[in-house]
Amino acid sequence: MESLRLAAARRPPLLVPAPGHLRRRLLVHHLPAPFSLPNNSLSLPSPQHHRLTPIPRRCRRLLPLLASQTPDSNPEPESAGAKLVPLVISIAVGLAVRFLAPRPAEVSLQAWQLLSIFLSTIAGLVLGPLPVGAWAFLGLTAAVATHTLPFTAAFSAFTNEVIWLIVISFFFARGFVKTGLGDRIATYFVKMLGSSTLGLSYGLTISEACIAPAMPSTTARAGGVFLPIIKSLSLSAESKPNHPSSRKLGSYLVMTQFQAAGNSSALFLTAAAQNLLCLKLAEELGVIITNPWVSWFKAASLPAILSLLVTPYLLYKIFPPETKDTPDAPALAAEKLKLMGPVTKNEWVMIGTMILAVSLWVFGDAIGVSSVVAAMLGLSILLLLGVLDWDDCLNEKSAWDTLAWFAVLVGMAAQLTNLGIVSWMSSCVAKLLQSFSLSWPAAFCVLEASYFLIHYLFASQTGHVGALYSAFLAMHVAAGVPRALSALALAFNTNLFGALTHYSSGQAAVYFGAGYLELPDVFKFGFVTALVNTLIWGVVGSIWWKFLGLY
Repeated sequence: MESLRLAAARRPPLLVPAPGHLRRRLLVHHLPAPFSLPNNSLSLPSPQHHRLTPIPRRCRRLLPLLASQTPDSNPEPESAGAKLVPLVISIAVGLAVRFLAPRPAEVSLQAWQLLSIFLSTIAGLVLGPLPVGAWAFLGLTAAVATHTLPFTAAFSAFTNEVIWLIVISFFFARGFVKTGLGDRIATYFVKMLGSSTLGLSYGLTISEACIAPAMPSTTARAGGVFLPIIKSLSLSAESKPNHPSSRKLGSYLVMTQFQAAGNSSALFLTAAAQNLLCLKLAEELGVIITNPWVSWFKAASLPAILSLLVTPYLLYKIFPPETKDTPDAPALAAEKLKLMGPVTKNEWVMIGTMILAVSLWVFGDAIGVSSVVAAMLGLSILLLLGVLDWDDCLNEKSAWDTLAWFAVLVGMAAQLTNLGIVSWMSSCVAKLLQSFSLSWPAAFCVLEASYFLIHYLFASQTGHVGALYSAFLAMHVAAGVPRALSALALAFNTNLFGALTHYSSGQAAVYFGAGYLELPDVFKFGFVTALVNTLIWGVVGSIWWKFLGLY
């Protein structure tokens, strides 16, 4: 008997069995002290195995109750609701217009009420009492609940072809990231041009311009392709974020890619979501660009390519990196390509699908295939061949969020046009400009500069377009500016102000968040680079557009 007691005392602790083996008896851990639960996270002690003790049957019925009282290890963050001050200001803007501002005799009560709701919605987009999609939905609800718009008119833009083309473009961008094709293309350019810091910057800039027409999201290109490459190269050169060494290499590469991205987006119609929205809004005002993909590329090609060539060199002079040569970069790129292996089947499918989609975007008008149908065909191929699955599409939250708030803004803008608000505003501005005896070229410069500088108040390029593009286009036309020139110049301008600040676009937040840029540098060099780009587009672009017959 004594030997049995000694054996029992010396037996090793019972090991934790696999979950599938816990069939007959419920067991509970007895964890040795100390153990704590900081911030609702379980901190287990170091031993790998713990003794288990059976739970008495009479206590098992208490387990669900105990479990329900145990704090969740990953609790959902509580919603704080709307921010009070921005909420009050946004609503006050609409109420002031509706009840305090005198309504012109030529504007109907319905139109004036819709204008007040629209301005309140725009104020909310700028001040941010709620996320963009949520606030746009509240604006839509207000328009329907006050009988300003019937339900069908309020939701009519949700069937808009251009908005669905934008949504599908997000899925294409996800395919580039998921397959690694965008990463591979950029790495090839680093291998070819990366022996110096300036060459490395040109390699990254050119590679973005190459993939831009088939990856229609500047933010996705920034966060999914180029920032990871830049961070890898910078860390290999001992240039660390949020550290004095950031100026060795990382700051320059991030700043250059950030500032050059706008020109890549302006070069192709399908390189950014806001481009497609601009032409759709122009069409609703009767400004139709024939063969839009080709017409856009022809008009943008010379000034955009020149700006892409100037930007890296300009920043190399005014924001120089401490490291001038990067002899290891091509070797690192070659090693990375070796690790990536040969081009995969999914990458080949992605390449073929993008060639098909871009070809249809270029030549689709001639064979009766619209841009959105070309995008739908491309997405269908990616789904059928397994490059993307439906969960990928469902998880692309930015696409569905864009669908919601884009459709609201486009729908409201279209109804404002139908109710005569836009024509009334444009006629007022035209009379004001005529009072100063401005010629149409002078009016064009004033309006373009105003449209550009107002972006300091916006945190989204697409939000800026939805709020102001239609009004400014109507002002251009009323001032006598040629219609096609007005539509395209405003659209190009929309891309150029995307790097003014750290909040001016989605890619701005991505690049600034990397930790390689100081806030004063973003504002300073953002303005300088934007000024140089504007001069290139204004001077070289004007001569080029005259040659093309736009005016």
